[in-house]
Amino acid sequence: MRLLACGDAAVLAEVDDLEQAMALHAAVVAEPPPGVVDLVPAARTLLVRFAPDKTSPGEVAKRLRSVRSVDQGAGSDADEVVLEVTYDGPDLADVAELTGLSEQEVVELHTTGAWTVAFVGFAPGFGYLVGGDERLHVARRKESRTAVPVGSVGLAGEFSGAYPRESPGGWQLIGRTEARLWDVDRDPPALLVPGTRVRFEAAG
Repeated sequence: MRLLACGDAAVLAEVDDLEQAMALHAAVVAEPPPGVVDLVPAARTLLVRFAPDKTSPGEVAKRLRSVRSVDQGAGSDADEVVLEVTYDGPDLADVAELTGLSEQEVVELHTTGAWTVAFVGFAPGFGYLVGGDERLHVARRKESRTAVPVGSVGLAGEFSGAYPRESPGGWQLIGRTEARLWDVDRDPPALLVPGTRVRFEAAG
């Protein structure tokens, strides 16, 4: 793990891969160093923001080096979000062809996967979910769409995700959800935050 000071109020931890980044994030959530005010996980990093009047970059780095791993699967049913999905996406047939599965098999694998929000990015409330069946790993579209409808559920590489707002995007769209993924009047505004377990459920 490589630790870098980011100004006087944050430390960036760099690790080798997504699995290590998720493990580090889960460990720091379980035992946060004193003075920490925010955690921002990504694919291979964890940004730890802290209050400079309560701790220092050196103290935070020391605590990060000593964190103990935790069971990322631990948690209560309250930690799980169920997203109801209508599986009629414009790329569902393409995903089936790319994976060698039937469309129904794609849906079955997507709804039986043990998904977890690894990190959030791209747009407010857009969670990058991992943990699905490897047979669903597909490349992004060769050409991105200029406007992906809000609520669209897609696949890209090892990730699944749902678009919280209309935006450009190149993910393979397999369905859509009516869930409100981003709401500024909710605390927190994002329905899907890092570490949240997600279960997809076919509508109807």
